[in-house]
Amino acid sequence: MKLLVTGGTVFVSKFTAEYFAGKGHEVFVLNRGTRPQAPGVTLIKADRHDLGDVLKPYSFDAVLDITAYTARDVECLLEGLGDFGQYIMVSSSAVYPETLPRPFRENMPLGENSLWGDYGTGKIEAENALRQRAPQAYILRPPYLYGPMDNVYREAFVFDCAEKGRPFYMPGDGGMPLQFFYVEDLCRFMELLLIKRPERKIYNVGNPQTVTVKEWITECYKVLGRKPELVPVPKDVPQRSYFPFLDYDYKLDVSGQEELMPALKGLSPGLMEAYAWYKGHKDEVRVKPLLAFIDENLK
Repeated sequence: MKLLVTGGTVFVSKFTAEYFAGKGHEVFVLNRGTRPQAPGVTLIKADRHDLGDVLKPYSFDAVLDITAYTARDVECLLEGLGDFGQYIMVSSSAVYPETLPRPFRENMPLGENSLWGDYGTGKIEAENALRQRAPQAYILRPPYLYGPMDNVYREAFVFDCAEKGRPFYMPGDGGMPLQFFYVEDLCRFMELLLIKRPERKIYNVGNPQTVTVKEWITECYKVLGRKPELVPVPKDVPQRSYFPFLDYDYKLDVSGQEELMPALKGLSPGLMEAYAWYKGHKDEVRVKPLLAFIDENLK
């Protein structure tokens, strides 16, 4: 197929571009050309907000929109496109208000999530714009994504602590649940949508099981053959100052995804692949001063 991937230079969009190029598809990436490009792709150098006629000569079998965060993002791209077939947008679980009962289901009402703020409301607006302009488009709502090319300081932070043999400072008793989705499984699911073209258009995607903070930390340390010394941190310490996730207990119902793709990468092998990538690409991760806060305030 002839595919357009928005972005293509960082984490999910880069992994997506390389995944589909590796499958033999003709992959075009749309970005401003300010970063190195993925191997095997063709760059269309442009800003999605100022496309003019740059995309008009192209005809794509599918658009994989990984970098839509607002209605304007979607509207500008749709106005700039020429002919295209399918359209898949990666949205977010942040579109669900935290006040809804768990697990979140696709037919629940969307609304402002006070923890995610503008990010969540922007994704809602992007979804609405897409559904109005391209009602046959697919919308995916993942939880936390992880894996190779992850430039967000999440599992990389735990790997750093494990490498240094540090104790790990965790929120409370470590019982807060986290839900993840391996980035390659996201690409596999997009591939299935392109092939099977199901009638359903909106899918929560992710691992069906959650893991606790304590379990996640332990799995990250295990990748390096180590066992963490866990130190509870009281609630009055701002969690994001020393830990990479929000204080947010949620779960997505992913039964629709499971019907199409029941087999997923396990968390342990997924983290092993994430660490294998991280060891050679540490300069590509946006490091936050979590360790400095811990050393100055918690030790």
